Amino acid sequence: MGTVVTRVSDLPKESMRERLADLQVLKESIHSGPSEEATARQHAKGKLTVRERLDVLLDSGSFVEVEAFRQHRATGFGLEHRRPYTDGVVAGWGKVYGRDVMVFAHDFRMFGGALGEAHAEKIHKVMDLAEAAGVPLIGLNDGAGARIQEGVTALAGYGGIFRRNVRMSGVIPQINVMLGPCAGGAAYSPALSDFVFMVQNTAQMFITGPDVVKAVTGEEISADDLGGARVHGTLSGVAGFVCPDEVSCLEEVRYLLSLLPANNQELPPSVTCTDPANRRNDALLDLVPADPAISYDMSAVIEEIVDDGEFFEFHAGWAQNLICGLARFDGHVTGIVANQPAHLAGVLDIKASEKGARFIQMCDAFNIPLVSLVDVPGFLPGTDQEHGGIIRHGAKLLYAYCAATVPRISMVLRKAYGGAYIVMDSRSIGADLSFAWPTNEIAVMGAEGAANVIFRREIAAADDPVEAHARRVEEYRRQLMHPYYAAERGLVDDVIDPGETRATLTRALGLLRAKQASEPRRKHGNPPM
Repeated sequence: MGTVVTRVSDLPKESMRERLADLQVLKESIHSGPSEEATARQHAKGKLTVRERLDVLLDSGSFVEVEAFRQHRATGFGLEHRRPYTDGVVAGWGKVYGRDVMVFAHDFRMFGGALGEAHAEKIHKVMDLAEAAGVPLIGLNDGAGARIQEGVTALAGYGGIFRRNVRMSGVIPQINVMLGPCAGGAAYSPALSDFVFMVQNTAQMFITGPDVVKAVTGEEISADDLGGARVHGTLSGVAGFVCPDEVSCLEEVRYLLSLLPANNQELPPSVTCTDPANRRNDALLDLVPADPAISYDMSAVIEEIVDDGEFFEFHAGWAQNLICGLARFDGHVTGIVANQPAHLAGVLDIKASEKGARFIQMCDAFNIPLVSLVDVPGFLPGTDQEHGGIIRHGAKLLYAYCAATVPRISMVLRKAYGGAYIVMDSRSIGADLSFAWPTNEIAVMGAEGAANVIFRREIAAADDPVEAHARRVEEYRRQLMHPYYAAERGLVDDVIDPGETRATLTRALGLLRAKQASEPRRKHGNPPM
């Protein structure tokens, strides 16, 4: 077994062959990490080492490392005696399904993965290379925040990362994977990226940790209950994807990348589809009840109409009244936004509006067409929603749809009432094509509510208010809520057989694939925040 070399200055200056042998020993030392004990501690926590993670994420043998010999230059607090190569972050590029990606990965075995000046400069380098090459950027996060011993230079390193996150936003896909702690300022880079993955039980994200929370508020809480995967996957909405272990998480990252373009100048990758584009969906005739008051699972509708039933859902545990995710129609990637009647009757609320807006912006940035499956009774009423700013948050969803220039197709399955109908990509806000099933009810509100408003005095004065109410409800429904009312006024392009939903959407998406759109000249819009 070769001697471990700790500094380049220790290398003997002899023949080229001897120097190459020494180089190999040095690289093997770098690859093995700081010590077997540190590796054992990492494994004991149920976590892979940094290079084991890269082996799972990237195609076999494709990783090319940069700045493996980088060391920090800090002094004081004993740092001058601890100068490991890589400085706690492995950086470089590799391939996922044969396509290039840039990646950086924290090594928790060195300084707890904490970021110092040299560590940050390595990340800056791969970010700049990702932008220059026009390829996705992936961060594997497992670090304890800023390296306190380096003071403000560590904080400045984060500033450089954040600035690049923003500059590359909407230019290349940015993916952050939480595989361990991510505390303090470190949490903002994932928040600025496009996609955040978290592993259950081992990953946490928070601005202030449990000790600080206890010191300031007196509240005792575990790291997992404060900022674990469950919290961010179901309560805060910070994590779009929650996975049970590291291997499945990294495999999900690979799958997501197979659905995304390398940058905003390309289309998403298409594949050969063996699922017939004109396959009928007769199962939908029984799956979706005609009665708008009866619930059903919209996920089953999506799985029925997309290629091979494969649907990659975003934020599956958060704001479940709205479904967002990626699928393919005839081999081409498409974003799907759908109301979920099985949860809160599919109403729009604050969380659903934010979820939808963020997803729509991502699809528009990366040239992914949008299909909206509409079955929405309105916005959720209540003081909590109004005081929480449902007007402002609902406007985010409206703004995102109106600003999107990718192909946009809406399909109204059943009810679509009031402002929620407008917001869910109606023709009036720019949908390219709008279709509906013969069960659709597009109106200002439901017939019962409309009758109560329009005929309130008449019903109250009637000898039989119940009969009068029922009669007026039926009259309103017959005149303004029949399935062809919107089509007669050009607000729906066609009322279709539900069994032809897949074929209709596939043909429409094929037509619009080459859509061109021009925007007014401006620095940027001022969307509601």
